[in-house]
Amino acid sequence: MKTAIALRHLQFEDLGTLEPLLQARGYTVRHLDAAIDDLTALDVQTPALMVVLGGPIGAGDDDAYPFLRPELAAIRRRLDSGRPLLGICLGAQLIARALGAAVYPMGVKEIGFSPLTLSDHGRRHALAAVGDAPVLHWHGDQFDIPPGAVRLAGTAVCPNQAFAVGERVLGLQCHPEVDPRLLERWLVGHAGELAQAGLDPRDLRAQAAEHGPRLVAAAHAVFSAWLDGAEAAGAQA
Repeated sequence: MKTAIALRHLQFEDLGTLEPLLQARGYTVRHLDAAIDDLTALDVQTPALMVVLGGPIGAGDDDAYPFLRPELAAIRRRLDSGRPLLGICLGAQLIARALGAAVYPMGVKEIGFSPLTLSDHGRRHALAAVGDAPVLHWHGDQFDIPPGAVRLAGTAVCPNQAFAVGERVLGLQCHPEVDPRLLERWLVGHAGELAQAGLDPRDLRAQAAEHGPRLVAAAHAVFSAWLDGAEAAGAQA
């Protein structure tokens, strides 16, 4: 049985629609809470997949949130292992930082559903399966593309939305994994951020209802294609 470990920072920012896909592919999913669980001795080499999920803090907020230091160390150990690693939002920012790239505020919030613009590399990557489906964006920071990585996609607000390192490392600033049926948890959990940004939760709720089915199908296609490539690359290693 293959194991996938998921490092999460909020209970409701979870694997979303990726979890049932992993289970259907024969993975046993194990969740760890990065802020609470001891990551210093975490075995990051044995699991077939490691996923680092999103959260509302900054990737460089080590002083305010000291757990980020052992989490970054665990990510670096995973990168050194050469095994499949997926980062989403904060998770992608932490991977970028572990690879030596800068992560910093954009000066604006990008929150809502809109499509990605794929780069030439992106059109040849598993991410191409997203097509023009609107994906959920929910962030105020951005990453530079790490050394040795390729840029896959961007938006008008955030030019660096995705990067890949070979077949086994994928960082996504956006949230294709979100289950639109459970978006209400995000609207409640991030109510303060929405109010600060001047955004009406009713608008996001309407967008989720409109774009949700396409997003679920697109995310399934993207993650299936990426896992196919990552698993094949791992088998050849």
